[in-house]
Amino acid sequence: MTEPVTTTKRRRSRCGAFARDSKGATAVEFALVGAPFLALLIALIQTFLVFFAQQLLESIVLQSSRLVMTGQVQSAQMSQAQFQQAVCNQIKILFNCSGIMVDMQVASSWSSTNTAMPTLTFDSSGAVTNAWSYNAGNAGDIVVLRVMYVWPVMLGPLGFNLSNMSNGNRLMMSSAAFQNEPGS
Repeated sequence: MTEPVTTTKRRRSRCGAFARDSKGATAVEFALVGAPFLALLIALIQTFLVFFAQQLLESIVLQSSRLVMTGQVQSAQMSQAQFQQAVCNQIKILFNCSGIMVDMQVASSWSSTNTAMPTLTFDSSGAVTNAWSYNAGNAGDIVVLRVMYVWPVMLGPLGFNLSNMSNGNRLMMSSAAFQNEPGS
């Protein structure tokens, strides 16, 4: 005669059946690996966008500085707004034109050139209030061109953060120091 099945034996058989069942193993493994993978993927995409935008800004500054160095800006008597629009026309792919800041100064010597990242000031609505210089210089002058943009970054997964400003954004800047070509 067989023994009656007790509650303890039933529990043991259920636990054993649960432990032997592998139907949900793939879902559990994906849950363990999926979250870190997605976090890494988001961090990679954000890093790519920041570096791509920075490289685009570098390229645009080189092209824009060539306009100044060859005297095209001076001969066309471009205003600061016109020059900023010329820069913006080349960079519309990733940047909002209203956020581009252009600073152009003449330096008295190579050692006095200022290519450092500026400290930005903001008004109560978060708009930049800095006043930027605009002096394309004359033939033979040493000119420093800085183009800046405040790039919005989001706090990435696992604390990954590319911001370099207190408001959580990233100030991107590219600069070029050059000597204007002599006049003809």
